[in-house]
Amino acid sequence: MIRVLIIDDSAVVRKILTEQLSAYEDIEVVGSAIDPYVGRDKIVELRPDVLTLDLEMPRMDGLSFLSRLMKYHPLPVVVVSSLTPKNSETALRALELGAVEVIAKPGSQFSTPDVHRQLVQAIRAAAVARLPVRPMNANAPPPVPAAFHHLATTHKILAIGASTGGTKAIEAVLRGLPSMAPGTLIVQHMPEGFTASFARRLNGLCRVEVREASDGESVVPGVALLAPGNWHMVLRQSGARYHVNLKAGPPVHHQRPAVDVLFQSVAHSAGRNSVGVLLTGMGADGARGLLEMRDSGAHTIAEDETTCVVFGMPKEAIKLGAAIEVLPLPNIAAAILSHLASARPGSTAAPPTPA
Repeated sequence: MIRVLIIDDSAVVRKILTEQLSAYEDIEVVGSAIDPYVGRDKIVELRPDVLTLDLEMPRMDGLSFLSRLMKYHPLPVVVVSSLTPKNSETALRALELGAVEVIAKPGSQFSTPDVHRQLVQAIRAAAVARLPVRPMNANAPPPVPAAFHHLATTHKILAIGASTGGTKAIEAVLRGLPSMAPGTLIVQHMPEGFTASFARRLNGLCRVEVREASDGESVVPGVALLAPGNWHMVLRQSGARYHVNLKAGPPVHHQRPAVDVLFQSVAHSAGRNSVGVLLTGMGADGARGLLEMRDSGAHTIAEDETTCVVFGMPKEAIKLGAAIEVLPLPNIAAAILSHLASARPGSTAAPPTPA
């Protein structure tokens, strides 16, 4: 049983969340709080396993509370917020501070009819998440070895998929890549209206250019395209050109965008000219797609359990035999570059070190 405490200044939202969560046998709402001060006392009294947290509240805002909580009494937190453009930036900061997931508040612009199911999935993921989640170093990205600055990446594709804990994991991988890394496609499970802010933040931290993908956009070296929330992203090849298409379609693994949709399209369109990376996340999305990439001749990497916030998606991929390498997060960028160097015609670079 997952014990949940709801912290939100809206009585209506507290009532809705309590009713929705109480319908699930593995979740018990043990209490609610109108602001962080009451929430602090309820944490001590009720000892919840997971908190849901609004970001805009009286007396103390959610970010200030989250910062203090993670410093003195770390607990898994799911942010439930009205994801306006301003709030999406705030929500990104919440993830940096240690929140496990961000969900659109019921009735907000970006909420969906099944927002309660998304919230339940987030709470289940938070209950098994690895804490504390330390903030990334926001200084300049780490140096890239000189041998990897001039890789032949024109016809290569890098595909990355992640869910719970993925914002920091994706950042860690991209920060380790040179400015002319292969054309990169990313699926991160997150709400509509949130991905544009995430792309802008990554663009300010990484050598590669990062932006939210547009339908029909070309995939070129030095640019990473992030699938927009609520849209699947697929890779297409037209002659010597790669481009992406965005499509609606039904959710896959209850997700849109879905990692499997991206990976399967990369397997079909790029095959042995691609590298697939599956990072931290709850569930199985991406596992079969990574296997299809490996079967097509791609080089495939799954994040090791030791660094995953939630060892779900990589675990399922490893069970299927989809991963050629299983590596801790700090080693993944170097492994991508090592593979590209060893695959370059005439290269004498050593192959990646097996896990």
